[in-house]
Amino acid sequence: MLHGSLAGRLYLPLIAAPMFLASGPELVIAACRSGIVGAFPALNQRSTEGYARWLDQIEAGLAQGPLAGVAQVGPHAVNLVVHKTNQRLQADLKLTVERRVPVVITSLGAAREVVEAVHSYGGLVFHDVISVRHGEKALAADVDGIIAVCGGAGGHGGTLNPFAFLYELRRLTDKTLILAGALSTGRQVAAAVVAGADLVSMGTRFIGTQESPAAAAYKQLLLETSAGDIVYTPKITGVNASFIARSLRDNGIDLDRLGAHGAVDMAEELGPESKAWRDIWSAGHGVGAVRDLPPAAELIRRMRVEYSQALDEVRARA
Repeated sequence: MLHGSLAGRLYLPLIAAPMFLASGPELVIAACRSGIVGAFPALNQRSTEGYARWLDQIEAGLAQGPLAGVAQVGPHAVNLVVHKTNQRLQADLKLTVERRVPVVITSLGAAREVVEAVHSYGGLVFHDVISVRHGEKALAADVDGIIAVCGGAGGHGGTLNPFAFLYELRRLTDKTLILAGALSTGRQVAAAVVAGADLVSMGTRFIGTQESPAAAAYKQLLLETSAGDIVYTPKITGVNASFIARSLRDNGIDLDRLGAHGAVDMAEELGPESKAWRDIWSAGHGVGAVRDLPPAAELIRRMRVEYSQALDEVRARA
């Protein structure tokens, strides 16, 4: 069930997912003013002070109101990494509470204290999971919704089939379920809703927009990449993640000769010497739908048309 604070508010049941080094304030503003949820990782800024400056920029941008044809501005969201090696978590959480960020997306750990802090001002917490067991832990922490990160997702994706995963999660809860993984079009958003999702979280397609801060060469590579070009491996970050095979080759990485990475460490993964995400580029299986680089608002309008047409066809067939 879509949370009541979001019901009737969104132009499209969609989140522009928070992507490390590929989401920034310009993309968040464009997404929210287009009537969807725009999200970014706090760790895309190298300090809590920088995170605060981005919130200033986002709030000022959203004050301009919705774009033409959109009823209201969508809520903005921040991704907080809840992992013992994220030394900024407490400072970033404190700022999040002070600024009353409407939606918080948590990753790599469901912590009740984080949920309670966000709930203290009426914010929502959605948590990334790749298994039913992780979903159960998130519900025990009292999150407001679960993001089911399925097979084919970019970044730290999972392996489960979306239909099976949604069904098993829905048996656990009537809270908001958000489907993520290999979704790139409005028709696919409609398919997710018909399958039982309340929202869709879409990442890779939004890298291929004018507002994404991703490097121009990264965006060009997306235009030339298809699902079969994606490699899923734990050898880059210590957690299974999807990367573009050519990006690995261009950085001289041979996975067959690369040893195990070891335990994930956020300081190491995001440090100045790390190539993960900065030089080794990620994408999900939905990358084959990235064949142009439009403004985010144009992309969202296009997806809204596709979404409505798909639902009309379902109604007609029913």
